[in-house]
Formats: sequence, C-alpha cells, structure tokens
Amino acid sequence: MALKIVSASRLARVALAASMVALPLAPVAVLAQAPTAASPLATGQLSLADLAERVMPAVVNISAVTTSDSRNRTLPQLPQLGPDTPFGDLFEEFFNRRGQGQQGQGPAQPPQQRRSQSAGSGFVIDPSGIIVTNNHVIGDANEITVIFNSGLRLKAEIIGKDTKVDLAVLRVKHDKPLESVKFGDSDKMRIGDPVMAIGNPFGLGGSVSSGIVSARNRDIQQGPYDTYIQTDAAINKGNSGGPLFNMAGEVIGINTAILSPTGGSVGIGFAVPSSLATNIVDQLREFGETRRGWLGVRIQSVDDATAEALGLGTARGALIAGVDDKGPAKPGGLDVGDVIVKFDGKEVKDSRDLPRIVASTAVGKDVPVLIIRKGKEETKTIKLGRLEDGEKVQPASARPNAEPAKPAVTSALGLELSPQTEELKKRYSIKDGTKGVVITKVDPNSNAADKRISIGELIVEVGQEAVNSPEDVTKRLDALKKEGKKSALLLVSNAQGEVRFVAVSMN
Repeated sequence: MALKIVSASRLARVALAASMVALPLAPVAVLAQAPTAASPLATGQLSLADLAERVMPAVVNISAVTTSDSRNRTLPQLPQLGPDTPFGDLFEEFFNRRGQGQQGQGPAQPPQQRRSQSAGSGFVIDPSGIIVTNNHVIGDANEITVIFNSGLRLKAEIIGKDTKVDLAVLRVKHDKPLESVKFGDSDKMRIGDPVMAIGNPFGLGGSVSSGIVSARNRDIQQGPYDTYIQTDAAINKGNSGGPLFNMAGEVIGINTAILSPTGGSVGIGFAVPSSLATNIVDQLREFGETRRGWLGVRIQSVDDATAEALGLGTARGALIAGVDDKGPAKPGGLDVGDVIVKFDGKEVKDSRDLPRIVASTAVGKDVPVLIIRKGKEETKTIKLGRLEDGEKVQPASARPNAEPAKPAVTSALGLELSPQTEELKKRYSIKDGTKGVVITKVDPNSNAADKRISIGELIVEVGQEAVNSPEDVTKRLDALKKEGKKSALLLVSNAQGEVRFVAVSMN
C-alpha cells in the first residue's frame, strides 16, 4: 500500500477542504507493554509530567463548523491528481460519491443547509486570547469554538490565515488572562533532541505524546516553503495545529501532517518549525495577512552536471531560469544564468532555500545578493518587492505525442535540430518572438531524453552563449569539448517561451 501524506486533523464529516479527507478509524487495540530496560522511563531518569502539567492549560481543542446552502453550493471539480499522488484514490472516491445523484434525478429539491465539522488543536501564545492553529483546521468555517482543558468554551474570530504555510491566528475574549506558551528557536534543535506533542487526536483531547526530532528541513511537497521538522512523537488526525514542545516548554513546531499508509501514526510526523512560523504569525497579527518579500525570478536546482558546466565546483545555489519583466530582480541587474549563492548574507545551499529566505525578508529592503556569473562572483543590490499571492503561472504548452515528419536537420547530443520555419512554428505552436533552435527528434536512449528534453522545445543557449542555428549548436559543443567540459549547459525553452537550464552529458 502506498504511503500517504495526510493532514493531522480529525474530520467529523468529509465535506471541508480536500486536505482534510477522513480515513476510517480502525478499532482501538489496548496494548500492555512495559518499558524496555534501555528506556529512560524504565529507570526513572525522565518524566514529562511536570512539563505537561505546566503547558497543558495553554493547549486547546478547536471545533470548526461550516454551514452552506446546497442550492448555491457548486460541487467541486475533481482535482487533477496523478496515480501516485498520496490523496488521489481518496479524492476520487469522495468526489465520485458526492457526484452521484446530483443530476437527472427529477425536479429540483428545496435548498438544504449542509453542516460539516472538523476538529483540531491549537495553543495560546498571548494571555489576551491569541491562538495559533493550522489553516486547514478552520478552513472556511462559519463558527469556530475553542475548548480549553478546563472545559471552558469560547467563540473565536479569525485574525488572519496563510494557506502557503498552513497557519491561522485566532482571537478569543475572556474576562481573565489565559494561560499561554511562547515560541522557542527551532534552529537550535538537533536531530535526536527530545520533544513532546500535545493535542486532540481523534477528538480525545488533552493527549500527550513524546519522541525525538527525527530529521530537519524535510520537503514533503506540500508548499513552496517546506522545511518541516520530522518527529516520531505520535501525531494523529486531530493533532493538526497543536504544539511540539522542547524540554523547556517552548513551542518549536506546529504539528501539521503525517506520513502513513493507514491515516494513523506510524512514527513519521511533520511540524512547521517555529523559525518559519513566528514571522508569519507576527504578520497575521499585525496586518491580518502575510507580506512576503518578492524577488521576481524563476529558479531551478543545480545538480552536479550543471555545477560542472557552470564551473561552480560543487552543486550549490539557485540557478535563475527566468526573470520577471516587472519584478525587482531585473532593474537590480540579475539575469538568466546567474547562480544566487547568498541572499541578504544568508547562504543559499540549494534552490529550496531561496524562496524561504526571500519570503521572510522585509518588503522594500535593499538586499545584497551574491551571484556567480560565468564563473565569477558579483554582488548585486536588489530592492525587494512584495509577493503577489494572486500571481498566475503560465501553463506549459501542449506538446505533441506523435513524432512529426522529419525536416532537414543536424544531429547533436541525441537530438535532431532544425532552424525555425513557419511550418515548424505552426506545428509546435511556437509563440512569436520565441528564440532558439527547434528540437524535432529526441533519441529515447540519450541523456537528453533522461533530462526530459522534448520534441517541439527549443535550444536558446549552449554554454551560456546564444545559438540561432543548428550549426551554432555544434560549434559551441565542439568548443566546450576543447575546454575539457564533460557536460553542456543548455538553456531550453518551451513553445511559450518559458526557459529552464539542462546539463546534458557530451560523452
């Protein structure tokens, strides 16, 4: 059975967000197991009782109710998920079931109120009543109730939400100051450090589990700023939004997701680190929204072959594959082919680092950016803009499935190349103004095919020099071989003009 990344919240109904699909709850098995001789608990060396007692009053259960009018409710479309996507089978079953009987079933029925409920966790960070949780816990709820360990129930209002990192900030009002906890520094946590999670698993409420930091900076493909703490502390549906504590009682993570074949804990849970969350929470409290920095570049990773072709020595940094005409990077002097290795004094080890660093940098700040351009270091100063959440990414152009008729071509790197002609522009729907040499055939056994270079794409540069004809390509490849290069760095464009760098072996 394939493993699934699932949100750690418990659903009373499966009608909220797609990230909150409920799995059947297996029968509860009562297991009696004594601590092993090696366990700290067996020797009495460690107890979390004092810590749990101290922080428990600040951890809350969250009940979110969504009520909608079925008459005005549009049935969501089935997301376009591949067969290997963790939620694919669950989405298909859910939407197919909801779609049955929606049409062709006689006269229209009177509108009905649909009520769905989700349950999750959260924690108080300010005695005045400020609470942090996951965005997917509250979704589009019409009514949010916060339930304290003492049994106190308070209605909550939403201060702000962030869908990219899955965080939300709520406010409750009470006539007395509330017990609260503080954020700690997740960057100080090391693999193997002990942690404790408290939350509302399966609606049980006030449940404590413990474990260690299993890994850091995990990318689980859930968003653009993935840098999760991995822990083996038991996290289940309903723990979403709950705190992950260090042994000082500081929140170093917000429990968000689990990796599981069944939907239950198998010892692989993920928490948003406090180093990422604190800045977002502060912005939501102050502005009711996030205000992230924006550089205006499209980047890609640097692998070993690309590093060799660029003369970087080792694979590092973020390679600029596109520059937004209206973004801050262009007037600041950044260009396609530059490799960003430091941003605002922070090292960019790989391409995943850059979006997080940029997003957490103040809008409008003049930022020094260290780049490598054609083997030499340069520093540019960029006045950072603000990220527009509504930015739309241009869809990739459709590529033909069938192999086209073969024109007069030149062969290189397992590719057959042709100059642009009106016939080829029409065949591949090449956008006017798109530069480069057209790829008309790809040897399926070539390294170029392994790098997913496709028929109908264009080679714009070879070794960071522009090419306008197949002859330019072969001449540039010969020059690179004489320089002792093992790989050729190609700038490849799709039919719409979107480019990316690909390092192809010349052996």
